[in-house]
Amino acid sequence: MDTELRIPIAADTDIIKARQEGRRLASGLSFSPSDLTVIAAAISEVARNIVAYAGRGEIALTLVEKNGRRGVVVIARDEGPGIMDVTLALQDGFSTSGSLGLGLPGARRLVDEFEIDSRVGRGTVVTMRKWAR
Repeated sequence: MDTELRIPIAADTDIIKARQEGRRLASGLSFSPSDLTVIAAAISEVARNIVAYAGRGEIALTLVEKNGRRGVVVIARDEGPGIMDVTLALQDGFSTSGSLGLGLPGARRLVDEFEIDSRVGRGTVVTMRKWAR
């Protein structure tokens, strides 16, 4: 079950592909249609950040099973500038690009588990897990 699908991200069309692949992969589990939409939205948010801030990166999608639960893991990786203040970046309304500042905090709210590891000058890795009910 732990097969990883990697989607390179460098343009808006890649964001769409990552969304579609995430929805397709997760649809094999017992996610509701609204949960599939939530997964696609969370993927969009982190993939959009890759394009906007790092220019390029990847989304890795994996179906997982743990303690009898099944879910999807989304890992967004880039080698961009990194995030200076992760705590601040996770606050609603904070943006360094003039956007609404809902990307990372929005993605965090959409999933069951959310982790971020960012190093200035080295890049960012966001790991999100959504478990099927």
